[in-house]
Amino acid sequence: MAWIYLLVAAVFEVVFALATNATEGFTQLWPSLITAVAAAGGIFFLSLALKTLDVGVGYTIWTGIGSVGTVVFGTVIFGEQLTPWKVLAFVLIIGGVLGLKLADRLSAGDSSPASTR
Repeated sequence: MAWIYLLVAAVFEVVFALATNATEGFTQLWPSLITAVAAAGGIFFLSLALKTLDVGVGYTIWTGIGSVGTVVFGTVIFGEQLTPWKVLAFVLIIGGVLGLKLADRLSAGDSSPASTR
């Protein structure tokens, strides 16, 4: 369930970043309200995920998915340029996220305190 909470938190993170861009310095009411709700939702669901996941893994994956999602949707919604260097960076971020998830699963059989949370 922690991974589902983390994915929901990441969606809120993407919405937060995109809505913040649309606030025009918090001068636009609806984007500003969406920004506040998305920030609160992201932090709330992240906190639920961190009841089970290590903070280093959970936070890194949350920000990683949020970063990649923000760039992808920023390209679609705001017409931002997507360069080969950005694509390479996304691949590296996704690889890191997958590596952290794999490391978390591999250490699940470990008897260390972090894996018994």
